[in-house]
Amino acid sequence: MAKKNISNDDLLANIIKGIEEVKGHDIDILDLRAIDNTVCDYFVICNGTSNTQVNAIVHSIQKTVSKSLKDKPWHVEGTENGEWVLMDYVNIVVHVFQKHIREYYNIESLWGDARITSIGNNY
Repeated sequence: MAKKNISNDDLLANIIKGIEEVKGHDIDILDLRAIDNTVCDYFVICNGTSNTQVNAIVHSIQKTVSKSLKDKPWHVEGTENGEWVLMDYVNIVVHVFQKHIREYYNIESLWGDARITSIGNNY
């Protein structure tokens, strides 16, 4: 089966839409393309207020991307406890955290050379 050619921009837009549909907070896009030896082009990082909301965000992203682009993540892990869920779309990796777990790991500071774009919330 041939791999679908989905642009990073389309995938990013649908991931953000999925996060916003269930009121995910503090959305950051880390552009890793200018950094040598990275595993993907982008990280999308956001947080929810509980394990229930974290899992709702993950399901919303999957539903939105699947419906619009007919694509699904290559791998998802962390849904069992809902504290940090990683969704691997190959070129884009999504990290959905509970707020205190996000603050503890502080992924943004680990990738300090990345260009960070923050998406404002209207809720």
